[in-house]
Amino acid sequence: MTDPTALTSLSSALANIVARTAPSVVSVHSHRSYATGFAWKPGLIVTADEALADEGEVGIGLADGGRATATIAGRDHTTDIALLRVDAAIAPVRLTATVPPLGALSVVVATNRDTPSAALGMVSASGKSWRSLRGGDIDARIELDVRLRESQQGGLALDATGEAYGMVVLGPRRVLVIPTATIERVATQLETRGRIARGYLGLGLQPVRLEDGIGAMVMNVDTAGPSAAAGIRQGDVIVAVNDQKLSGVRALAGTLGPSSVGAVVDVAALRGGEPVGFKVTVGERPEA
Repeated sequence: MTDPTALTSLSSALANIVARTAPSVVSVHSHRSYATGFAWKPGLIVTADEALADEGEVGIGLADGGRATATIAGRDHTTDIALLRVDAAIAPVRLTATVPPLGALSVVVATNRDTPSAALGMVSASGKSWRSLRGGDIDARIELDVRLRESQQGGLALDATGEAYGMVVLGPRRVLVIPTATIERVATQLETRGRIARGYLGLGLQPVRLEDGIGAMVMNVDTAGPSAAAGIRQGDVIVAVNDQKLSGVRALAGTLGPSSVGAVVDVAALRGGEPVGFKVTVGERPEA
């Protein structure tokens, strides 16, 4: 027979974990969208960018039932992280950089349309860093076998000791966790700059097939951009960057992360069938 004492102890431990974390978790209401957020620092709330409306006022529902209004400090679509500023006393949560192992139990503490909520699941994937479909660098691949509603996006994922190791978001057919390392890196830049710097070449490119591989034909050039300054023209076909053959336009765009800004890259191209080379200083992508 199952030992009822063991089940009671487990139940009490889980309830205590949720109770300790719940005061740092808030509901986020923007336009017609509900989500969850958590206090990252005093006056700063991290939430899921995809669940945040693009316009209108952002309302915050506090754990004690109070209400507050927040402003968007910055957002990064590529990592699904948004940062809000709010004038409310909310205890920040302590995030751990630990990545839970495959099969570990995980508790999600969130809200469901202003109502506190919790869910218990298992880590179904735990692996290395990866790149999101929108081009964001995520420091660890963590998936949870748990069912979540849209409004629970932005909630906290806790390990069995009650340590928060990331933020839950809804991915394609699965629940993903944006880990602490990614949150700290992105939220810090959003706090200080309001945006994430992205590399910029100032080129519109179209993939083309070559005899010995793939190239990227320059369809248009930003006359004020770094490639124009380096001498690249419309009609040139880029074949390699830093002596690495081009594998595709998306792969080239994927190299233009925050750390690429200011770097000098060697671009090999064909102009009228003849090889030419350029040194391009990667710029910072202008705000849309």
